[in-house]
Amino acid sequence: MLLLSGSVGGEGAVGGGSAAGGEIAFSSSRGANWDIYVMDANGSGVRRLTRNPAEDDRPAWSADGRKIAFVSGRAGDGIYLMKADGSGLRRLLRDAAFPAWSPDGKEIAFLSDRGGNYDIYVMGANGGSVRDLTRNPAGYQAIGRPAWSPDGSKLAFDRGRLHGGDEHIYLMNADGSGQRELTRTAGTSRDLAWSPRGGAIAYASDLRGNFDIYLLTLDGHFVRRLTSRQAEDTAPTWSPDGRRIAFSRGSSVTAIYVMNADGSGQRKLMNAATNPAWQPAARPRR
Repeated sequence: MLLLSGSVGGEGAVGGGSAAGGEIAFSSSRGANWDIYVMDANGSGVRRLTRNPAEDDRPAWSADGRKIAFVSGRAGDGIYLMKADGSGLRRLLRDAAFPAWSPDGKEIAFLSDRGGNYDIYVMGANGGSVRDLTRNPAGYQAIGRPAWSPDGSKLAFDRGRLHGGDEHIYLMNADGSGQRELTRTAGTSRDLAWSPRGGAIAYASDLRGNFDIYLLTLDGHFVRRLTSRQAEDTAPTWSPDGRRIAFSRGSSVTAIYVMNADGSGQRKLMNAATNPAWQPAARPRR
């Protein structure tokens, strides 16, 4: 059940500016198969972290920025874990995708059909204590990656009907209780990313025909469209300071772009790249 993007083409950094702002992990097929890479926030300093014939995709940083979880097709589909330099690789769980690390670093939420229907689950950061959170009602299933609120009290996710129909954003408590619908617009809403301060959720929607990046503010549920190109814009990820959003643009040929949080200043960071994940701000050791 590995959930990946299409193939990408081209290579090389295009953006410029300061490397300040941490690193961005991403997936690329520039090495003939999909692997996980990291780059500086300005598109420079590209480093390859995985080298495997299987497809590696959907990187997710730990809250302290020292580890990366990702989806891989090696030895059966599942979630794998490695240090930020690519060392210490090990599998956490089979039949799982779209990992999302809790802000306290103790749990990882993910998507799985291990119960016969796609649901959002959570497990301990070491792969144990797996629990089904959504237990979707008959006729419904979770679709894509979950997103934690910055305080760890809630999870946002997208849910749709089993046999077609619109996919909407839902919100629930971290234990799976209190599920409620946030969006009622037509089309598909997916690839959720909670802003660092918790006031908004960036996501991809095909409300206007092709996928664009939208912003949903939780205070008043105001929705704003941030991109409006004739291209598929998906997989938004926030900079640690909440001022910028990186995202994927394209379908068969994909690149990573970055823009200001209001949608202005859009520019390309990297060709042959998709599904970016911005490294969280460094936190002191305890």
